[in-house]
Amino acid sequence: MDQILSFDAILFPSDGRAPHLVKLMTSPMPGLNPNLLDSQQARMPHPEVHMDYVAEIGSRAWQYHLVEALDGMNRNFTNPYIIFYPTISRDGMPFPLNRAIREIQGRNFRESSAWRGNIVVAKYCDSPFSSMVSIGIADFAILRNYLMTHGTPSSV
Repeated sequence: MDQILSFDAILFPSDGRAPHLVKLMTSPMPGLNPNLLDSQQARMPHPEVHMDYVAEIGSRAWQYHLVEALDGMNRNFTNPYIIFYPTISRDGMPFPLNRAIREIQGRNFRESSAWRGNIVVAKYCDSPFSSMVSIGIADFAILRNYLMTHGTPSSV
């Protein structure tokens, strides 16, 4: 049951290329109940595959941020978003500013809270690591609205 599953995700490349769909690979998380079906088992996403200059230490080289609603919404999304961003580079240097997101933010851009490196955004149903679903390019409008007014989480 060590099956690799992939889901569509949106990549916001730091080099200024347009955001586009990529395959986000996931693998079963070790040490959990081996009797569960693959669809019920918690899965480890591997966004580092799409992150340039990230340290090769697996999931410790990136963090994630959940987007469960946009500002002003009364209810959470049925299928919220999870934003993966790099935190540890190979050489210890800061990641480059994400030019795609900088362009989206326009006059709202603040370098002190800028997104850096390649950003991967996925979608999930119930739990971020056990029920990922494929994202569509139609989700870009929602993500654009979120990124337009939100910098990187303060934990970076």
